[in-house]
Amino acid sequence: MLSGDNAVSGDNAARTRQGNNAVGGDVLNGDESVRLLGLQDKSSEAGMNRFHTVVATVDNKPGVLARVAGLFARRGYNIESLAVAPTDQDKFSRITFTVDVASSSLEQVVKQLDKLINVVEIHELEPGQSIERELMLVVVEVNTETRHNLIDLVYDFRARVIDEGNGRIMLALTDRPEQILEFEKHLREYGIIKLQRTGRVAMHMLDATVLK
Repeated sequence: MLSGDNAVSGDNAARTRQGNNAVGGDVLNGDESVRLLGLQDKSSEAGMNRFHTVVATVDNKPGVLARVAGLFARRGYNIESLAVAPTDQDKFSRITFTVDVASSSLEQVVKQLDKLINVVEIHELEPGQSIERELMLVVVEVNTETRHNLIDLVYDFRARVIDEGNGRIMLALTDRPEQILEFEKHLREYGIIKLQRTGRVAMHMLDATVLK
């Protein structure tokens, strides 16, 4: 498995981004052909979404993740979140990046990835043609006066109570990143003690033109 297979995201409580702290490595040599699926440089489009999601299927080998992260660090690309895990085929892993295109064009990011690692394919997930989800675990202060309203909020967002004790409650929510942020905003009224997010994972919608 890839080193660091656990999903990685920024420090969510402070909303600062991690992922640029990377370990460099030697360039992987390989003859794999790279298929660029649906990639467009949209940095010049008015009203564009600043963050774009790119999915790369790579050889499942030690050190690949470190080399990818090292590429982003050396080139100064800003990663909002990164998640990696094996696919249904053990020889491949899938890396999901959320890239800040304000720091560099999406096309340039993809070209650099193509140069450095054993990439089977790369494709951008268009917001209108993909499903994105993220998991958040959060510990919040709770007491007899606030518990009822807090539980109502949990039901409203379809979150789950994972654990409770010592005046604290642990909640989990799997949803779109926008909903995660909205839930987090409401929870701050109760007092967030600890918070962790996985970073987003995504797939094309089943009726999308490109299906992977």
